Amino acid sequence: MRSKIVAGNWKMNTTVNEGEALIQGILAKMEEVPASVQLVVAPPFTHLVPVQALLKDSAVALSAQNCADQGKGAYTGEVAAPMLSALGCQYVILGHSERREYYGETSETLVRKIDLALAEGLKPIYCVGEKLEEREANRHFDVVEAQIREVLFHLTAEQFAQVVIAYEPVWAIGTGKTATAEQAQEIHAFIRRTIADHFGAEAAEAVSILYGGSCKPSNAKELFACPDIDGGLIGGAALKAEDFIGIAVSF
Repeated sequence: MRSKIVAGNWKMNTTVNEGEALIQGILAKMEEVPASVQLVVAPPFTHLVPVQALLKDSAVALSAQNCADQGKGAYTGEVAAPMLSALGCQYVILGHSERREYYGETSETLVRKIDLALAEGLKPIYCVGEKLEEREANRHFDVVEAQIREVLFHLTAEQFAQVVIAYEPVWAIGTGKTATAEQAQEIHAFIRRTIADHFGAEAAEAVSILYGGSCKPSNAKELFACPDIDGGLIGGAALKAEDFIGIAVSF
């Protein structure tokens, strides 16, 4: 049985006080969430310590939004994987389309980040997905396959078992557009086949693949009903406790 995961990526939003209030709102509604659903929150780096304290003894897991591609050293402004694991993070989001586009992250960079995260016991939520022009050119399968092959195929089966994949139709992030359930299921199934071709059918059946494009309470149930969609990487809707919980109860 694959893990059902609903992960909230807060991006560069909320002050620490606002983040604490958001966590308290989520925790107040946790009894509504099925025990089979793993909730994950990914606040900004500045919030990790107070949020971790609030999450203690709860069923909500803590994630960072990124980590450095070096383990330590003279890299001003960076945050390393060992620092995140020491704070109690269980997950880290890597390869998000915003990191690729705005900060020039390449497959080579992401291989280093994946390896460092896994070495620290962090579970990477590895993001893949195509831009609008790539989908319109019917290149979306090629783009996603390359992102998986170049960054994950060097892993052992044991390492890969710790990875979560998030498919982001980049053209749907922050635009209000959403892939149809059919479009989302099609590419999620393709991702699973790509994994099966390299790591085997058992690994492909076990990996959780999340949908990451404008998922909200109004469309979550239809998306989560698809056989290869195991949850969501949530952006804007994760900033309201009621909406985040509303997505989590859609399974």
